[in-house]
Amino acid sequence: MKVLFVVNNYYASGNGLSASARRTVTYLKEAGLDVRVLSGRNHEAEEPQPDYVLSDFRVPVFDTLVQSHGYKFAKADFSIIKEAVQWADVVHLEEPFIIQMVTARIARHYGVPCTATYHLHPENLFCSINLGGWKSLNYNMLRAWRDLVFNYCTDIQCPTANVVKRLEKFGFKSRLHLISNGIIPDAVVRENVPKDPSEPFLVVCIGRLAVEKDQPTLLEAMKYSKYARQIQLYFAGRGPEADSIKQQAHKLYEDGVLQYDPIFKFHDRDGLRHLAAQADLYIHCATVEVEGLSALEALQQAVVPIIAEGELTATSQFALDDRSIFPTKDPKALADCIDYWLDHPAEREEMGWRYAASTEEYDIHKSIDALVEMFRCAAATRS
Repeated sequence: MKVLFVVNNYYASGNGLSASARRTVTYLKEAGLDVRVLSGRNHEAEEPQPDYVLSDFRVPVFDTLVQSHGYKFAKADFSIIKEAVQWADVVHLEEPFIIQMVTARIARHYGVPCTATYHLHPENLFCSINLGGWKSLNYNMLRAWRDLVFNYCTDIQCPTANVVKRLEKFGFKSRLHLISNGIIPDAVVRENVPKDPSEPFLVVCIGRLAVEKDQPTLLEAMKYSKYARQIQLYFAGRGPEADSIKQQAHKLYEDGVLQYDPIFKFHDRDGLRHLAAQADLYIHCATVEVEGLSALEALQQAVVPIIAEGELTATSQFALDDRSIFPTKDPKALADCIDYWLDHPAEREEMGWRYAASTEEYDIHKSIDALVEMFRCAAATRS
């Protein structure tokens, strides 16, 4: 089966959507599918390049902001898209943007079925310009995505039940498949040794430094935690809010709320794995999150999470009980969770290993098997 992946920026580093697409394509090829990629150029290296290369599109006014999120848009070149679509048995859309709108129409013209993955909410975009709470704007954007992209698809991959519920509510016509994006099974590198009581607790937050990830709630929680001066905060990521968050974090240190200046550093996948293995707690504060694979990858390393729960974030589904959940944007509740787990080291150790075991159901091989079946269902509809 020949599957064409359509994504604006396939080779971007530090962008979860692009990383997920690359990982999925790699495993689909291992499963025997013939997969090609239609995307903008790889600017981070001369090689590799997409199979079908589109030129860059600069977004007026907002291009600097877009790039600060590790993202680029591609131009919809009709001749290149037409060539790519005519090669494929199934076209798979990774985003709901201009090149996907054009590709979906060309695919329909040639009778090639489309599928898609729902990777992001409108709020993921509008939070960056402080419009994430503008309900009418986000509602109308989702309706536009539905009518201009997703309803051209026979099947949609929904990474979480939270997404399925939202798309059903909005009247999406496609078949909805609950399929996690999946994580690569990793060996646990955490060492089961007693903690040196002279060392601070390592509390880790992994993810882009962006409005919707809401790292400031973790910083605010330090004002309420009785362990604040025994905690080393570690933010692993980069993004448009980096300067602001670093200033807030350093002020807590200068004011004496924290004894240890928070650390900010970007890591590759292996670095994140070892960081999570050293952590005493993993914190996930995002208010808008379709799935949150960074959390799952951390949990593989037997670390207890504390995860924000809200209408537009699905990551709390990974929590095994209420002790690891707090309401979004509630620093006092987050501090209470932090204090509970640091009060109970033996219980925390035991639960960490339970969390590691719980990630097995999200093995990417299971996701790939389900995606292959979804593509087969779509291909069977070819006119």
